[in-house]
Formats: sequence, C-alpha cells, structure tokens
Amino acid sequence: MDNRTNFHHSLKQLQSELLKMGSLVENAIFEAVESLAKLDEKRARQVIGSDDLIDDMMQDIEERCLRLIALQQPMASDLRLIGMASKIATDLERIADHAVDIAKITIRLQGEELVKPLEDIPQMAGMVKVMLKESLLSYTERDVNQAAALAEKDDEVDKLYSSVLNDIVSLMSTDITKNRQLSSLLLVAHFLERVADHTTNIGEGVIYMVTGKRKDLNI
Repeated sequence: MDNRTNFHHSLKQLQSELLKMGSLVENAIFEAVESLAKLDEKRARQVIGSDDLIDDMMQDIEERCLRLIALQQPMASDLRLIGMASKIATDLERIADHAVDIAKITIRLQGEELVKPLEDIPQMAGMVKVMLKESLLSYTERDVNQAAALAEKDDEVDKLYSSVLNDIVSLMSTDITKNRQLSSLLLVAHFLERVADHTTNIGEGVIYMVTGKRKDLNI
C-alpha cells in the first residue's frame, strides 16, 4: 500500500471514529432528556458514566489527527480536513458535557414531581439530535449546502427556547414554591440551545474546510 493510499485509508478510519463518537453523543442527549422527563435516576447515572468513553474517543481522535499530520505531510486541503476532525471531536465532547449537565439535574430533582409533563424540552432535544447528525454528514460528504442549512434549524431551536423561557417565567410568577425546579428546567433548555450552537459551529467549519471561506451560521 503506497503512502497516498495509506493516507486515505487512515482518513476513512478517522471519519468512522468521528461518526461513532457522534452516535454516542446523540444517544447521551436523548437518554439525558428521557431521564429528566421520567425522573429516572438510573438512566441519568448511565449518561454520566458514559462520558468517560466519549472523552477517551475525543483524545484518540486528536491523536489520530496529529499522527496523520506528522507522518503523512498532507496537502492544504487534506490538512483542513484533518484539522476539522479534531475540532468536531472537541465540539462533540462539549455536547456530551451538556448531556451530563442535564443528567445531573435529573438526579438533583429526585423525590420531586415535575411541574408539568415535559413537551418543548424533548422537542428541542429531537431537533438538536437531527442537527448533530446532519452536521456530521455534511463533514463526511463535504456538503456545503447541508452545512449551511443548519442555520435555519438553529433559528427554530432558538424560537423554541424563547417559548420555553416565556412559559417558565410565567410559571415562576404563579407558583414560587416551584422556582428551584423551574430554574433547573430553564438550564436544561439553555444546554440544548448550546448544543444547537455547537452543531452550527461544525457546519461553519465544514464550509471553511470545503471553500476556504468563513461563514457565520450563528446570526
């Protein structure tokens, strides 16, 4: 196997690891929000426990990137591709941290009943999961249009976040005994909004990787 063939093989392995990490992170977000909706402490602790594996995957991907740069001396376009993989791994790790944050809130609310069944927050979680999947696909497919489309989806998440904010503030004014729980739920919505921002960061990176031009999707 010549050097260039070996390089492309290593690059495919790198992308495969990124997708595996992305799948774990997607699941962590889903499980964290489900644990909250059902106040399931066991499920929440499983999310927290899975974070070490995600951290290890991030470190492995970063090491793969460094080895590729050191050993293969990639061209400029390939260098952007490798650098983007490292950046995506960092964004994925931060998204996983938000899943852990949500799981910790589930644990904190043990012994309580939710003020009302969660509706908008699970909807936000579903939206950011789709965004995450599409951001990773835009990277593996070098699809600038799919990356740019994340901006519109981010706007939808922001609108839903505003709706959650308004609802929670309204509830806070009518039942101050629930303000601690409501503040926690507001934090969850904020964490999900930040997840959406991380996915648009990935989209911006993909656009730069393919075109060499920077575009702000978080406007």
